[in-house]
Amino acid sequence: MRLLTFTLNHSEPLIGIRTQDKILNLKEAAKIAGETGMPQGMKALLAGGPECMARVRNLNSKALNDVPLYQSAWLNKADISYLPPIVDADKFLCVGKNYRKHLEELQQTNLIKEIPQEPTGFIKLNSCLVGHLAEVKKPDGIFRLDYEPELVFVMGKRALGVKKADAFNYIAGVTILNDLTCRDLQLKEVASGSRFWTAKNIPGFGPLGPEIITMDEIPDPYNLWMTCSVNGEERMRVNTSDQIWKLPDIVEHFSQFIPIEAGDMFSTGAPGGVAVGKPNAAALYLKPGDVVECAIEGIATLSTTIV
Repeated sequence: MRLLTFTLNHSEPLIGIRTQDKILNLKEAAKIAGETGMPQGMKALLAGGPECMARVRNLNSKALNDVPLYQSAWLNKADISYLPPIVDADKFLCVGKNYRKHLEELQQTNLIKEIPQEPTGFIKLNSCLVGHLAEVKKPDGIFRLDYEPELVFVMGKRALGVKKADAFNYIAGVTILNDLTCRDLQLKEVASGSRFWTAKNIPGFGPLGPEIITMDEIPDPYNLWMTCSVNGEERMRVNTSDQIWKLPDIVEHFSQFIPIEAGDMFSTGAPGGVAVGKPNAAALYLKPGDVVECAIEGIATLSTTIV
């Protein structure tokens, strides 16, 4: 199932279910079906657990089987404005230095001082997140704006003290982050011993989406190709098997003492192939007019335009 958050004419955030090129407005469909108590936000839907998810699946099936009755609930993709799939996560934890090839790039460019011996991370702030097809402003005075396609796991229930063997029982689905990074600021922050918060959290520097793909549509999360293209030119293509710390390692590590709630997210790091690691980096950094597509190949694509 493909779950997304959207608006119509900049109204309230709504939950949608995508089937090919059509979007089911869950709120309108529930009204037609006489369903009460349906969650109004993605975080609440996930927190409702399997029972709530089953209700949503059932409602989607009804709408697919009786399109005329649910006509007012079906929307075209062109009718909506995408928001981040979860707009109000309590925690969005991004794991850094987690692909072997990217670790080599960071070492070569002096962006890391030592190799981590356990999962490391930083916080992605809600205020920097934008949805699919967003236009992101390149700040004045920033010359080295880089792209980072990342696989994101979305939590489906509260996790505290979870062991590796059980980790995937807590995952609702996956989505995509383009962890846009200001390398100008990042280099300064590394030199000062900071943790990359500014370089990663400028408004707009968190394109996320377009949707949450539930885990039943992901046969093997560690045999996925993450790709990134700029203006139709493929810049990188790396398999998730190259990750150092897999999802079970990440969940066990971060849930030792801190409760991870339904709707929280883990971004699992940038693959190798970003601009900063290449000899011709200056020509590859993003500039106004560039269209960046980050994808889980064959599954979903997140598009962003730099302005």
